[in-house]
Amino acid sequence: MTLPLPDDFGLYLVLTHPRAGYAACAEAAVAEGVRFLQLRMKGEPRAAVLRIARELRKITAGSPTRFIVNDDVELAAESEADGVHLGQSDLSLDEARRRWPVPGRIFGLSTHNEQQVRAAAAAAPDYIGIGPIFPTPTKTPPDPTVGLEGLRRLLPLAPAPAVAIGGIDESNLQRVRDAGARNFAVVRAVCAAEDPRQAVRRLLELWRDVRRP
Repeated sequence: MTLPLPDDFGLYLVLTHPRAGYAACAEAAVAEGVRFLQLRMKGEPRAAVLRIARELRKITAGSPTRFIVNDDVELAAESEADGVHLGQSDLSLDEARRRWPVPGRIFGLSTHNEQQVRAAAAAAPDYIGIGPIFPTPTKTPPDPTVGLEGLRRLLPLAPAPAVAIGGIDESNLQRVRDAGARNFAVVRAVCAAEDPRQAVRRLLELWRDVRRP
């Protein structure tokens, strides 16, 4: 069994084609105390993804930063990741757990609407993603936008800690927090930055600021 995750862990960083490189972004995440780091390399050769995954595992090992692999439970196991994140069209969580029965592994699940959020209770993920909150080009084809009102409606239904994701950056972080989010994921806000540590630090500072009463 995985120990319950805290409801409020803040920034969840997803790495997809980072400008500064995967290693530099992982090092920035560890240095700034980011709790979750996900590797998402859709469409890339499996050998290349495994190589990067093992590199990020070395960087995050022994730190508070939990390393998550997107989509592929076998690759997550091979790289000795802390967990795997699955989409609605990927393996079921039950099957993923059967294939990777190592105690303490983390299993996350993407959700995009009320039906999926409610159904997640039966699958018992360790956390869920809710989104996309805003339009984003990082998924093809894109999922329908949830929006801030949708986020506000779905958060109370979440059966596990929820992470708002999709098009989130410095310009809209306040509105995401105002909608009730306690955790948020970013992709381009860090991956497009020349200095990922500075970008991570700025997001964390803003999040701390918007949390103040």
